[in-house]
Amino acid sequence: MSRLSFAFPASRAALVTFITAGDGDTAANLDALVAGGADVIELGMPFTDPMADGPAIQKANIRSLGAGTTTADIFAIATAFRARHPNVPLVLMGYANPMTIRGPEWFAAECVKAGVDGVICVDIPPEEDAELGPALRSAGVDLIRLATPTTDAARLPAVLNGSSGFLYYVSVAGITGLQQAAQASIEDAVARLKAATDIPVAVGFGVRTPEQAAAIAKVADGVVVGSAIVEIIAQHGRDAAGPVRDYVASLKAAINSARS
Repeated sequence: MSRLSFAFPASRAALVTFITAGDGDTAANLDALVAGGADVIELGMPFTDPMADGPAIQKANIRSLGAGTTTADIFAIATAFRARHPNVPLVLMGYANPMTIRGPEWFAAECVKAGVDGVICVDIPPEEDAELGPALRSAGVDLIRLATPTTDAARLPAVLNGSSGFLYYVSVAGITGLQQAAQASIEDAVARLKAATDIPVAVGFGVRTPEQAAAIAKVADGVVVGSAIVEIIAQHGRDAAGPVRDYVASLKAAINSARS
């Protein structure tokens, strides 16, 4: 079974965190996420045109690519992470080109070798699943799909078909980091999604404060935080690990207390 199968306990929401590979001291920042209590880590694959991401992650992509980060570097980072943290789920998040340019079977095999548990590909819709999905599933790598406020009842079955690990609910119809949806709309959406699937539902886009995380944790299976962590890395550079750990720990404490 995938490590993701154990990352979403029934008693509390999971904390899902995101950083961009190659931005700052990635190994130290990954360790800081674990030390702060992250249940799942998303490692962003830098890309030249990250159309779903807001300014913070766009700038992280530019910093990473400017430093020369390659796909091989990302898999090396993942391999080293897996050696240090054998039980923490690691998900690669990014865009189609780096994942498919050498063929989906190559990418899936590299994921397995590096100990990657799941993949989020932002710009391959369910209708184009053949581009990546069969290769990942045959390799035992979870394909994590995105649902949005515009995913209606007619399209939701297509989103869920072939999806595993968890369902990432993008809570705003926009880019990462700039705004958060109203809590009532999140609660309605999570209830609708959970009625349609047994896989965990994690909510992201715009979550910044422990209070926001706790509110979402009362209803969702997971809370995703990315841009706020990336901004800490931008502020502190290669000395970001301590501030990242402390921030993640504050989120985790809030999430753990949300249902008590």
